[in-house]
Amino acid sequence: MSDFTPQLKKLLKAQGCYWVRQGKGDHEIWYSPLSNRHFVVDGKIKSKHTANAALQQAGLPKYF
Repeated sequence: MSDFTPQLKKLLKAQGCYWVRQGKGDHEIWYSPLSNRHFVVDGKIKSKHTANAALQQAGLPKYF
């Protein structure tokens, strides 16, 4: 099973989203200027549904 996190972070950065701070455990808090909100990105995303949920919170369309 693959890890979607590196590709997800690359997509987020390309759309102007950025890392804000470290969350609990291996989670990170990111900010999206598109949706004007903070959202959580897990350190090891194994599910395409979880990766797409992070994109949706960032105001981006599904990719995975």
